[in-house]
Amino acid sequence: MTTTRRLQLGLAAAALLSALGAQAQTALDDVLKAKKITIAIPTDFPPYGFVGTDLQPQGLDVDMARYIASKLGVAVELTPVTSANRVAYLQSKKADLVISTLGKNPEREKVIDFTSAYSPFFQAVFAPKTLAIKSFADLAGKTVGVTRGAIEDQELTKLAPAGTDIKRFEDNNVTVSSFVSGQVQVIATGASVAGNLMAKNPQLATEYKLLLKDSPNFIGIAKGEDKLRLKVNEIIADGKKSGDLDKLAVRWLGRPAGDLPQ
Repeated sequence: MTTTRRLQLGLAAAALLSALGAQAQTALDDVLKAKKITIAIPTDFPPYGFVGTDLQPQGLDVDMARYIASKLGVAVELTPVTSANRVAYLQSKKADLVISTLGKNPEREKVIDFTSAYSPFFQAVFAPKTLAIKSFADLAGKTVGVTRGAIEDQELTKLAPAGTDIKRFEDNNVTVSSFVSGQVQVIATGASVAGNLMAKNPQLATEYKLLLKDSPNFIGIAKGEDKLRLKVNEIIADGKKSGDLDKLAVRWLGRPAGDLPQ
C-alpha cells in the first residue's frame, strides 16, 4: 500500500470517527429542531404510569415526561414500554428518554446513561399477614411472583435462598394478577404497586414483609448523549428548587420527593 493510500485511509477513518462522535451528541439538537421529544413511559405501573378511564396515560412518570417537554418547549410523544424492553427502546433509538421507574445499577450503566433522580421508589416483598416471613430465609419453599427484568427481579434473585420458587411474568399487571388469584403466595414489587394492590384487594390482607432495595427513579438516556442528559439535569435541578418535583410526588405518591441522589 502506498503512503498516499495510507494517508487517504487514515483521513477517512478520522472523518468517520468524527462523524460518529458528532452523531452521538445530536439528540438534543434533533429534539429542538423537530420540536418534539419521544419519551418512553409505563402504562402498567400505577401510580407512576397507567391508563385512565379516558384511555389516556397518566401518572407520575407521565406528568414528568410532559414536564420535561414543556421546559424544553417541545411537544411530547409518549411511547408505552414494559420493564423488559425499556432499555432496548433507548438502544434502538425508539425513544429519546425513558421515564419508567428506572433504577440505576452497574449493569444498566454499561449500556445506557442516567440523569439525576427525579422521584422516590423502593422495592419490597409483600404477602398476606397470615404468612410468616421475617427474613429472606423464610422464602424457601414459597412461590414468589416478580416482573421479569425489573429491579426487584434482580434483587430477589440475589437474596432469595435455594428452594424459593420464583415465578417471572412479562409485565406488572400479570404479576399482580398472579398474586391476587393465588397463583403465587408472595409478590416482589414496588411499594406503589403494592399499595395499589392492597387498596383494590383488602380481602387479601397484604402487608410489607422485606425490603429488597431503596431505589430512586432515574431517567434513562442513550449512551454518549451528554448534551441532552445535562439539559434534563438542569430541568430536574430547577424542579427540585422550585418544589415542582415535590408537588408531583405528593400528587401521586402521597409524599414529597425529598432528597434525591444526583
